[in-house]
Amino acid sequence: MHPPQWIPAFLLLLHGCATARLPKAANARTDIRDCSTDPPYLPPTATDTTARVAALRGSMRALGVQAYVVPATDAHMSEYISARDARLGWLTGFTGSAGTGVVTQDKAALWTDSRYWTQAERQLDCNWELQRTTWIESIGMWILEAVPVGGNISLDPFLFSIDTWNSYRQALQGSGRILLPIETNLVDQVWGDQRPAAASSEIYSLPEEFTGSSWQEKVALIRQEMEQHVRHPTAVLLSGLEETAWLFNLRGNDIPYNPVFYSYTLLTNTSISLFVGEQRLAAAARSSLRAGCPGPLCVELQEYGQAPDHLRQYVQGNVTVWLGTEYTTYGLYSLIPQEKLLEDSYSPVMLAKAVKNTREQELLRAAHVRDAVAVIQYLLWLEKTVPRGEVDEFSGAQRIDALRQAQEHSCGPSFQSISASGLNAALAHYSPSNGSSRQLSVDEMYLADTGGQYLDGTTDITRTVHWGTPTPLQKEAYTRVLMGNIDLSRLVFPPNTAGRVIESFARRPLWDVGLNYGHGTGHGIGNFLSVHEWPVGFQSNNVPLTAGMFTSIEPGYYQDGEFGIRIEDIALVVEAQTEHQSGDKPFLTFEVVSLVPYDRNLIDISLLSPEQVPGVCGRRAEQEHGAEVRYLNTYYESIRARVGQELQRQQLQEEYDWLHRSTEPFPLGGATTTAATSTMGMLTLTMLLSALLPGL
Repeated sequence: MHPPQWIPAFLLLLHGCATARLPKAANARTDIRDCSTDPPYLPPTATDTTARVAALRGSMRALGVQAYVVPATDAHMSEYISARDARLGWLTGFTGSAGTGVVTQDKAALWTDSRYWTQAERQLDCNWELQRTTWIESIGMWILEAVPVGGNISLDPFLFSIDTWNSYRQALQGSGRILLPIETNLVDQVWGDQRPAAASSEIYSLPEEFTGSSWQEKVALIRQEMEQHVRHPTAVLLSGLEETAWLFNLRGNDIPYNPVFYSYTLLTNTSISLFVGEQRLAAAARSSLRAGCPGPLCVELQEYGQAPDHLRQYVQGNVTVWLGTEYTTYGLYSLIPQEKLLEDSYSPVMLAKAVKNTREQELLRAAHVRDAVAVIQYLLWLEKTVPRGEVDEFSGAQRIDALRQAQEHSCGPSFQSISASGLNAALAHYSPSNGSSRQLSVDEMYLADTGGQYLDGTTDITRTVHWGTPTPLQKEAYTRVLMGNIDLSRLVFPPNTAGRVIESFARRPLWDVGLNYGHGTGHGIGNFLSVHEWPVGFQSNNVPLTAGMFTSIEPGYYQDGEFGIRIEDIALVVEAQTEHQSGDKPFLTFEVVSLVPYDRNLIDISLLSPEQVPGVCGRRAEQEHGAEVRYLNTYYESIRARVGQELQRQQLQEEYDWLHRSTEPFPLGGATTTAATSTMGMLTLTMLLSALLPGL
């Protein structure tokens, strides 16, 4: 599942307000809204938000608010949220995971990134303008035009990160407008008793055999970092839900697909306070947390809502609170005096969680082997049923979810399955519904981006297939996406290299012919935690890559209105076996742990065999020639060895035979060569990388 896009753009759609749904002209698109017609056209997927927007404006008038900002996140800066926190979705009808809404007394607008532009056009009614960017500067400019001097711009400070709050303040600075925090959330107020209830499911301890270390060992590690820090902080404040779940080896079910629970933690050098609904803790979990009482390993349990008051009281003393700004809201941050703050982008817990120890690596590898069995079962099932016209996108998604559920240690999917055929695959985050689902066809490309939650790990994999005859463009685009995946997966790079420095290797084969994709190239992944685990990945705000980190590698290509391609694997950062070593630390590379073959029908093998470089001969020329094919064949050998054994253990002979057919080695010789994939191009990028990394 791909991370957020990284290249925003700007576009303002014509504003309207009617909600009628009339037939479109025969030659026009009927799946998206058209606010330029009179009356406007709305597809069946759009939501009538007239009453909701009017109610919010009434609450705003009562408080003297001229503009109200609504984010798509919760009080813990979670990427995926519960239905209770889906304020933006309820207000706008837009269900994408990233966006910001602003409502004034006479206008309303939604900002989101390129993954969701088409989805927004399908779901918004004409009360809303769509702004095709996520830049806060754009939101600020829109507000300055819509709100007169002296007007109040309000938001809930417990739903915005520190950086986001400061960005709004900077955007409005000197404009004569006032940024006014209001702790009573106005959307909650108008949502009323229709708002979903708070989570109440059980919070439980992760079985010991699925943990990398005990929670007491993790607490000791964090306290050691506190002691060794030059400022000697007295406490670490944890706001991210993954942080508390990982630290205490606890799991819950408060957010769909994510085994986390609403909580805060204040870990000091002598005490531990966990803010959570105590009555929700399973008996074994409560016993584990209280086993060290009294003492420094005694976890004091307090109600979730008491965290702000407890923090306010704690900072009255001679203390220093260490926090990660990426996951702490401005509401909590503002309670701590500046002189008592120690700020980093990510807390020491978030950084420790990102680097898996040997045991955690073994667990994730094992989860991916069983996950591969389910995906292979699914691909074989599709081969047999799609030609008979028996599968649509929704039934396909249900099938892969069921196959994963049957695997050992399964705890359900890790996100809503993306099952997209034809033009729907061009929507990077499309998910089908029972009422709106496209039939799968041998004449169209099909993209399945799916993942599972297992007690031993979280998985995420994307495969794109075609059961008929792909067009030349589809085949070339697929092969170039695959080349990008391979080129990044086999790359050797220096230690402490930031992912953003090497990310272009995944794009190079597409760039060579003027193609690209608008989302990030990869994200971290957890051990039975979130499918998108920060701060690992290839974006500008990710930390340098370190051995023990897991990341996805997922280039793609999307032809709007026609087809979409994405190839995603999970890879572990490992030490590279190099002939020489520069510096004290070894260079790094990737070990791909996703173990499902690619679609042979879509691979143009001629593109995978680069030409020899003029002037390069002997052993080096032999190594360079066909490097991608050699990598692919080696990868397939690994799939046969690891997944084949598991298929036999589960007595899945038909799937075992399918696997062997699908992993036949590709020929190394005789392939047509192209300049676009020449080794000289790779050498050029290597020189570029060298220039970006001083000391090489």
